[in-house]
Amino acid sequence: MYTVMTVCTGNICRSPMAEIILRAEFERRGLDDKVNVESSGVSDEEYGNPIDRRAVKVLKERGYELPSHHFAHRITRDEIERTDLFLPMTASHMRALLRQLPQAKRSEVHMYRSFDPNLPKPAAGREDSIDLVDPWYGGPREFEVAIDQIEEVAPYIVDWVEQQLQN
Repeated sequence: MYTVMTVCTGNICRSPMAEIILRAEFERRGLDDKVNVESSGVSDEEYGNPIDRRAVKVLKERGYELPSHHFAHRITRDEIERTDLFLPMTASHMRALLRQLPQAKRSEVHMYRSFDPNLPKPAAGREDSIDLVDPWYGGPREFEVAIDQIEEVAPYIVDWVEQQLQN
């Protein structure tokens, strides 16, 4: 089973939103029996918490099926070993994740929005130009922007994974 891991700070907003949206897109394409989508954080500051209520609200409004239980956590060694594609939401998450990964796994890290063909490829050291918006400190509008960005890129990620499965 090919495993995709979405990664944000505390695993309560962006990464679970991306997990749910990507899982729905893989299911829609009939790939859910070949691809497992999970989420985690680079920090344990939200350890044990559910998905942020504001993220739940925007996901429900868009018709996504939510997991019966979400347990926020920092990415584990076991998750690192079995993940095929790491999708950090920001350049900061990418740097934190890369510090935790063995050298052999680092090529499997791609920023979430790097799959968007409509965005210019950022220069080295300027990856923050394609960060996914952080809705945590904002209100409903920021959560709408975040889910829009996640939904916009999800089909491109699924296309890419589908190609990997065919190779």
